[in-house]
Amino acid sequence: MRARVRLLAMTTIAALAFTTAACAEDTSGTGTGSGPSAAASGGGIKSGLKVAFLPKQVNNPYFTTSDNGGKAAVEEFKGVYSETGPSEASPSAQVSYINTLSQQGTDVIVVSANDQNAICGALNEARQAGAKVVTFDSDTDPSCRDLFINQATSEGIAKVQVKLISEAIGPDGGEIAILSATANATNQNAWIEMMKTELAKPEYAKLKLVDTVYGDDDDQKSFQEAQGLMAKHPDLKGIISPTTVGVAAAGRYLSGSEYKGKVQLTGLGTPNQMRAYVKDGTVKSFALWNPADLGYLAAYAGGALASNLITGKEGDKFTAGKLGEFTVGAGATVLLGEPFVFNADNIDELNF
Repeated sequence: MRARVRLLAMTTIAALAFTTAACAEDTSGTGTGSGPSAAASGGGIKSGLKVAFLPKQVNNPYFTTSDNGGKAAVEEFKGVYSETGPSEASPSAQVSYINTLSQQGTDVIVVSANDQNAICGALNEARQAGAKVVTFDSDTDPSCRDLFINQATSEGIAKVQVKLISEAIGPDGGEIAILSATANATNQNAWIEMMKTELAKPEYAKLKLVDTVYGDDDDQKSFQEAQGLMAKHPDLKGIISPTTVGVAAAGRYLSGSEYKGKVQLTGLGTPNQMRAYVKDGTVKSFALWNPADLGYLAAYAGGALASNLITGKEGDKFTAGKLGEFTVGAGATVLLGEPFVFNADNIDELNF
């Protein structure tokens, strides 16, 4: 499995405690693992490109990791890397940063959108000024960007989370809830809708979704929302949190409560932030992709666009350094790969 290879090959990244996000449309992209020579050459990308990463919020460990992956890629093709953004995730918080990047003549803006539409006007102005816009993790309306780098299919992410909570709870099923990030996050909303579709299947008839709450990708609020779910739904058997901030906060709450081992938790997290909860029995399994690879791929995609190697049309191919060759799919999207499942058997093999 390519996801396993990438995860096992990943070098140590600073200690983390995470958050999430991404998805609107599904497509396909394939890596060939072309190795260091491709990375060193930069795949024909112009040197000196100014590439700026604009995450949902800075100082968020998930985005620190993904942006560091982008930084590594930009250094490989001899560009100029920068990171900027708001300290809190909100629909309009990114607009002023986009305007500043545009005024600075940034060649590539790589952004994870807090809202599908709120930053569209600013992004289109930046594009008119000459910038290429690549969204990653969480998309905008397709009319506002040149490419979207999708970590995995929405369907795949939804399926794995429902499957994991079902396995954790067991055959008797019961009530479950979702602890999401922000109410406007396109990726979260796409995943939640597909989870509802998945839950409607006969094999999950004994699982009942009773609530969806939002922690706004804030650790303390997510902790309080997890606590509130138990107060509101005393018969709750499981929580799905498709956000790295949320799943870690819920893990912290459950591990220190009377519900430890009784209320199951899964979602999207990183091994470093979830390791303690797997080892103490709070969490049986969870999933994620490699966030560093996501940022790395986004940077190469932006470099290829700004170097006129691709235009973003379906069928375009480009090389993303060590990850190999990728193909642009429908809706100007590129797929990194499928989610990877972490559990007690592999959690100590992975360090990010």
